[in-house]
Amino acid sequence: MTSSRQETPGAPEWPDTLDVRALLGRGWRPTPFREFILKVHSRCNLSCDYCYMYEMADQSWRRQPRKMAKPTIDQVAMRIAEHARAKLLDRVDVTLHGGEPLLAGVDHLRYTVEAVLTACAPDVRVRFNVQTNGILLDPPVLELFREYGVQVGVSLDGDEEGHDRHRRWANGQGSFSAVRAGVERLRAAPYRHLFNGLLSTVDIQNDPVRTYEAMLEFEPPAINFLLPHGNWDTPPPARPPDDSTPYGDWLVAIFDRWYRSPEKATQVRLFEEIMMLLFGRPSTGEAVGLSPVAIVVVETNGEIEQVDTLKSAFEGATGTALHVSRDPFEAALLLPSIAARQIRGLALAEECQECRLHQVCGAGHYTHRYRSGRGFRNPTVYCHDLQRLITHIHAEVSRDLEALRG
Repeated sequence: MTSSRQETPGAPEWPDTLDVRALLGRGWRPTPFREFILKVHSRCNLSCDYCYMYEMADQSWRRQPRKMAKPTIDQVAMRIAEHARAKLLDRVDVTLHGGEPLLAGVDHLRYTVEAVLTACAPDVRVRFNVQTNGILLDPPVLELFREYGVQVGVSLDGDEEGHDRHRRWANGQGSFSAVRAGVERLRAAPYRHLFNGLLSTVDIQNDPVRTYEAMLEFEPPAINFLLPHGNWDTPPPARPPDDSTPYGDWLVAIFDRWYRSPEKATQVRLFEEIMMLLFGRPSTGEAVGLSPVAIVVVETNGEIEQVDTLKSAFEGATGTALHVSRDPFEAALLLPSIAARQIRGLALAEECQECRLHQVCGAGHYTHRYRSGRGFRNPTVYCHDLQRLITHIHAEVSRDLEALRG
């Protein structure tokens, strides 16, 4: 697949034009990395048609080794510990990712976890997470995760019909039954405490309330809804270039079902994040808000990269030219591409800075802002949808606060 990026000599895109030296001179200082995403395996056992790793602009996965080699794991572990100690961090998060990370196998996953723990001991605590499609959550893997307290997030898109529309095997068959079996094993008594929640990619063809209620059947501690990755060059499905709000309407329907329920059956992270931002609290994720992004990715071959969802924008969008064998993570913090995600409102387009919702919206997910020729200094392609969702949540919460005052 070819990149949609316009290679125009003499006209670099933002944030390539960002002057980090000037930022430092004005007193800005980078936020240390606190989450390290390790691409322990670069392939997947599913063939989901919306996957940003395999189906979109960047096809660099084809050049990656299948597994992160043990010497590379040792170098990553050393760099994580080095960064934490240099920045006086007493805890870091490490996410085992892919592809499908469980394809690496139990022994390789154990080696990875133990290498990081050994490098960080005794002064830096490590919290491990894994994001998986759930199919390979068998007893040996779950026992490993129980031994080390690895928190498990599973990707699942609602009921069988909605899930199987996109999340299929390479032969075209749906994966719902295999994913459901994996989640049920995770929910069993010995492992229930490891269940971190469900991640669902929004498909507005699916009924929103039915999607939400199907996920509730698994009793997840949390649900996160992810807007499909797209941008101004390659818009998301059914996202026309107008002021309609198809994704906002879809999410509002779930919000009302969740918020008006007599008992909160689960957390919905996107909704709770917006509510906290409306009360003036900082954001904790990438989807909304202006908090500095303190996440870095290490590819299977040891290359230090930006957050991997940027692969949906153009070939090479995540690249930094840094490698754990020779470069500390500190070097990545001073790159324009990473600094741009830590300078809050300075990274926003003018129209976003003037918007009354910008402190809450934060121009949405950085990945969704891309437009060739201008780079990432644009509103999100979901601008109208986020306005719809945020203003609706504000109205509902404000009404309840007024009732309490009354």
